Amino acid sequence: MNTMTINGYQAVISFDPDIQMFRGEFVGLNGGADFYAKDVKGLQREGAISLKVFLAACAEDGVEPRKRFSGKFSLRVDPATHEAATIAAAAHGQSLNQWAANALRQAARAG
Repeated sequence: MNTMTINGYQAVISFDPDIQMFRGEFVGLNGGADFYAKDVKGLQREGAISLKVFLAACAEDGVEPRKRFSGKFSLRVDPATHEAATIAAAAHGQSLNQWAANALRQAARAG
């Protein structure tokens, strides 16, 4: 998985070929915080600095740094996928919601 944890916060890491550097972007925040470096050690260092600045700004503005998630979202799929998922859920003795939640949980861990 292209993620890195810095001080308990998750960042997604990608490579920017235009500048030949890795880019990290913290996810699940109430704002944007990104950082760049040429290697892992640099990503860790620059990520910690970016996070520190972001958290300080949140504290100064009285903003909760982490985004709150309701646990609800809408998912649109083609009818054939909807039908196949409904059948798979029934075969596992689960509601479509339970089955989909388990599938998402497993995919998020494996990703």
